[in-house]
Amino acid sequence: MKETIINVIEEVELDHPIFIEALPGIGHVGKLAADHIIDELDATKFAELYSPSFPPQVLVDDNGIIEPMKNEFYYLKSVGKEKRDYIILIGNTQGLSPEGQYEICGMILDFVEKHGVKEIYTLGGLATGQPVEISKVYGAATNIELAKKLEKHGVILRSADGGIIGASGLLLGMGSLRGMEGVCLMGETPGYYIDAEAARALLNVLMELLNLEIDTEKLEERAKETRKMISKAQQMEQEMIERMTLKPGEEDLRYIG
Repeated sequence: MKETIINVIEEVELDHPIFIEALPGIGHVGKLAADHIIDELDATKFAELYSPSFPPQVLVDDNGIIEPMKNEFYYLKSVGKEKRDYIILIGNTQGLSPEGQYEICGMILDFVEKHGVKEIYTLGGLATGQPVEISKVYGAATNIELAKKLEKHGVILRSADGGIIGASGLLLGMGSLRGMEGVCLMGETPGYYIDAEAARALLNVLMELLNLEIDTEKLEERAKETRKMISKAQQMEQEMIERMTLKPGEEDLRYIG
């Protein structure tokens, strides 16, 4: 693979959909929330993105089945009280390099723009590095009107002393240059484990903003599944790093592939 590609599984017509991004990040807060939306509202996958900027590995499940590194696009049609359409982006990885992130986010925006997207919600976590009793939700927006809307829903605006790294920030920044508006929501989390409580707090705010209703009881179960997936990915990354640092003539018999 020499370049990033999007494989369209199903051609769909959507009416000015809202775009929700939740790729893996701190505490996997956004990913948990988006996975839950997809399952609870029975969203349909319609495209997949593959890139040479993703980590050079694959995941292997409990049955020995390989899963490539990818991002996935899902859609929902006419849901919630406002009967809106949605595109939801999830995945098991993000781009490794700044150049890769820009290329991938540019292709993502090209793709969703063709489907009429003008509004973006990116989801992630905000690490505290210490235990959190009750997870707060922080946010940032592309304009003052949206920032005020966030505050009305109890979101604490992100202070000027920190940015938003990765796709969650880059999609909003690049999207604003195309006339798109949006917000980033970040669930407060210690940052060193898969945080279902932060995902629940984040999801509750998002549902208020979008006027949707979703039961959040299964989030802890979903967190356990995500922990297993992330643990495997981290183990493989560590093995790859160890292999790359071997001295000439040394052989690592634990590594396969």
